[in-house]
Amino acid sequence: MTTALFSHDDCQKHDMGADHPESPQRLAAIISYLGSTGLEQELDWIKPEEITRDQLLAVHPERYLHQLDLMQPTRGRIFTDPDTAMMPDTLRAARLAAGANVEAVDMVMSGQIDNAFICARPPGHHAERSKSMGFCFYNNIALAAARALNFHGLERVAIVDFDVHQGNGTVDAVQGDERILMCSSFQHPFYPHSHVHLQADNIVNTPIAAGTSALEYRKTVESQWLHRLQDFKPQLVLVSAGFDAHRLDPLAELNLEADDYRWLTDMLTSVAHDHAHNRLVSTLEGGYHLQALAQSVNAHLEGLMAH
Repeated sequence: MTTALFSHDDCQKHDMGADHPESPQRLAAIISYLGSTGLEQELDWIKPEEITRDQLLAVHPERYLHQLDLMQPTRGRIFTDPDTAMMPDTLRAARLAAGANVEAVDMVMSGQIDNAFICARPPGHHAERSKSMGFCFYNNIALAAARALNFHGLERVAIVDFDVHQGNGTVDAVQGDERILMCSSFQHPFYPHSHVHLQADNIVNTPIAAGTSALEYRKTVESQWLHRLQDFKPQLVLVSAGFDAHRLDPLAELNLEADDYRWLTDMLTSVAHDHAHNRLVSTLEGGYHLQALAQSVNAHLEGLMAH
């Protein structure tokens, strides 16, 4: 299998402050760890281009994009919500992260690579069509889905979100679209406290109580997701890969380990193998304990490379 890793140094220039958990050190920790394990030498490293305005418009309306452009400061920081800050380098980083998702879909669909992991930031799954929140500005995974459906003409795309926070922005973007099946696990009750009880047929919400064991998490996810995914027969699997359900993560209260992320990856690559010619694109969302994040991404990548 050919696994590509998309990353760009400019994604580390976006900096929301010294004490902010969504820090540039997240990417540095991952890349350093991949070097220490030797895994970096087995990956195709790709430096992405920025997403285009037209590609952004597939999910976000022009008025929202224009609003972000106007808000971006030339110096200092401005907060778009209590948790989310913009500084002069923010939108460049966000366009690179979103562009990496679109480019990865293009390369997977053309057969240049089998699967991909986007090691970029800011994350995206909390960004709604017209609202930035939860450290997110553009919804990277929704933009990837739009590219697959609208440009490549796919009929069925799966989105799987295993971040510890629900991907409210992705739900906002894809609810009711029968071409997309979204499966999402998240600690509940927990941020962002929205879209949990949505009754859209194409959304499989899997709330997980704080303190749930890793074994119980595996049983719950497998029972709620696997049959739905197999029945849906996705032609592409997209993954919002948040690693903040790890037991060491400071922002949440679940108990996963790196091995559990390898298990999740194996389950999703098996679906991609059965129905999507192994096509899978995964993008980094959360994960705020640097060592746990790096080890979990390494396990995720090992799973991608093994199938």
